[in-house]
Amino acid sequence: MSTASAVFNGPEKMKSSDEGYMRRAIALAQRAVDAGDVPVGAVLVCGDLVLEAHNEKELQRDATAHAEILLLRDASRALGAWRLSDATVYVTKEPCVMCAGAIVAARVKRLVYAARDSKGGADGSAFDILRSPKTNHRLDVTAGVLEDEASEQLQRFFRAKR
Repeated sequence: MSTASAVFNGPEKMKSSDEGYMRRAIALAQRAVDAGDVPVGAVLVCGDLVLEAHNEKELQRDATAHAEILLLRDASRALGAWRLSDATVYVTKEPCVMCAGAIVAARVKRLVYAARDSKGGADGSAFDILRSPKTNHRLDVTAGVLEDEASEQLQRFFRAKR
């Protein structure tokens, strides 16, 4: 069971811009660091529903416990549907192949992410799942929102690990 949390007070409680949601995702990524995990935080907004998650691979000892996967699972439960066609996902790092595939499969309307991932990103950095003409769903993607802040957070984490 993930520790993603739901906020039902609606997005008006938070700055209603991409930058505002990304700042929240960056704060959530720090929770992952505090648990010894890669700093990835994510926020999903769908109407008045706002969900939050961060990486929990170490905490759960589960290779699939990426912030995006936990968020999609919780959103499907909260909304009672696997199709998240009105949802926007904000995440601090370009999704990996697994997460990009799940985002496409969930029919997410829009993805906003901060830092590129040259080694494993699936929005054209290492792979191109999100924009592939071979997938059965197209979504809007906005890259680079607060990229410097998220990149610095990731770099600090990996420098400390070395």
